[in-house]
Amino acid sequence: MPSRPSRFRGPVSRALACAGLLLLVPACSGLGKYTWVNDYQEKPVASDEAYRIVPGDVLNVKVFGQEALTTRAKVREDGHISLTFLDDVEAAGHSPALLAQQIQTRLKDFINHPVVTVSLEEARPMSVTMLGEVANVGAHVLDPGATLLQALGAAGSFTDYAHRDRIFVLRRDDPQAEQPTRIRVRYEDIIRGEGRAAAFRLRPGDVVVVE
Repeated sequence: MPSRPSRFRGPVSRALACAGLLLLVPACSGLGKYTWVNDYQEKPVASDEAYRIVPGDVLNVKVFGQEALTTRAKVREDGHISLTFLDDVEAAGHSPALLAQQIQTRLKDFINHPVVTVSLEEARPMSVTMLGEVANVGAHVLDPGATLLQALGAAGSFTDYAHRDRIFVLRRDDPQAEQPTRIRVRYEDIIRGEGRAAAFRLRPGDVVVVE
């Protein structure tokens, strides 16, 4: 017995098909909000005067005319350094210039007209978290100013499911913002040196996600 023609053929069936495609669109484009690395507006890094000392930093403390007091000091986890005459001095949270002023003031009890300078000799290694489709997920310790390529190298190879055009750097540009800035980078652009991808440098606290 021949089947009866469907009443849903023609314009109605085409409408249903279009509706089905629309339902699939979110699933295919759910990358969220992001900024391509070439469009990202880099926030200025703090100058030496604005830099805040953190535990793990290595400082050079120089007292002019007093070589015995000049020292290379590493900031301990409690935020202090040890200096001759002064014992423990709180360093973390201060700029090098402000710390120099404080040391200079305290040394007046021992030296006439002390002149002190403090410089950052070695910054604390930065920690960057690697997530997603990489062999070694988790926090990785990198040299300050490390590139994205160096971070990917520390995380090992991509997994078989990695999308090499979906590498995102999550950065807290604005501490008050609810969500971090998502910076998208293509792996091909990194290795070919195209655009800003190859020269893009990470900052402490960045999270790199390979989708």
